[in-house]
Amino acid sequence: MMFLVDSNVLIEAKNRYYAFDIAPGFWHWLDNAHGRGRVCSIEKVGDELLRGDDELSDWVQSHRGFFFPPDERTVRVFPRLATWAESQCFTQEALNGFTSDAADFMLVAHASAHSCTVVTHEKTGNGSRKRVKIPDACAALGVPCVDTFDMLRVDRVTLELAP
Repeated sequence: MMFLVDSNVLIEAKNRYYAFDIAPGFWHWLDNAHGRGRVCSIEKVGDELLRGDDELSDWVQSHRGFFFPPDERTVRVFPRLATWAESQCFTQEALNGFTSDAADFMLVAHASAHSCTVVTHEKTGNGSRKRVKIPDACAALGVPCVDTFDMLRVDRVTLELAP
């Protein structure tokens, strides 16, 4: 199983419970898991994170291989994903935000094309038509979607304090 990480997972980790100075083990695990083909993200997520001027953008810069560019398999999913979104009565603004080369759209398409599990902190939209939510798009395409903690549990990660 390959986990495909949304930007909010890395931002939340950096800002809160897995800050670089508090929990370097999380970041070491990401490196190791990526090396084992267990976790990655996409170029659009990396591009979003590079806009910050902080430790996370430094991490992204030094881990460019973690972020995959779009490929032909991913592009072939675009019409099906766009058709689903258009059929859901989202506002035009929501559709434009989702389908205009945005990271969320690319993340779901990549996950579908490559049989990945999306990792995000987003929750389902519960019928809201103002924004297309990743879990809803994942469900529409049959893509598994979990949060950070589920990903860590599935990979049997334990983060222990150094002696």
